[in-house]
Amino acid sequence: MSVTHNAPLGRYEIETEHGLAVAVYTQQGDRLIFTHTEVPPADEGKGIGSQLVRAALDDARQRGFKIVPACSFVVDFVRRHPEYAA
Repeated sequence: MSVTHNAPLGRYEIETEHGLAVAVYTQQGDRLIFTHTEVPPADEGKGIGSQLVRAALDDARQRGFKIVPACSFVVDFVRRHPEYAA
C-alpha cells in the first residue's frame, strides 16, 4: 500500500479495501502538528496506521518540517520509535 500526501486537505492517506486511512495535520510555520490518525475498523491491527505515520513523518522531515505529535497514535508511535523524537 502506498501513502499519498493530500496537501489541500492537510493529511496523508492510504486507500485500503475497507476505506481510507488518514493521518491529519495542521501546519504552523515550520511545524506540522499531527492531530488525528484513523484507520478503518476492519484494518485495525494490521500495521497500516504505523506505515501511514512512518511515511508521513519521513516526508515531513524531508521537507524540512518539525514534527509535533498531538494525536495519541502519533505520540505512541514516536515513543516506540525514538529515532523520530528529535
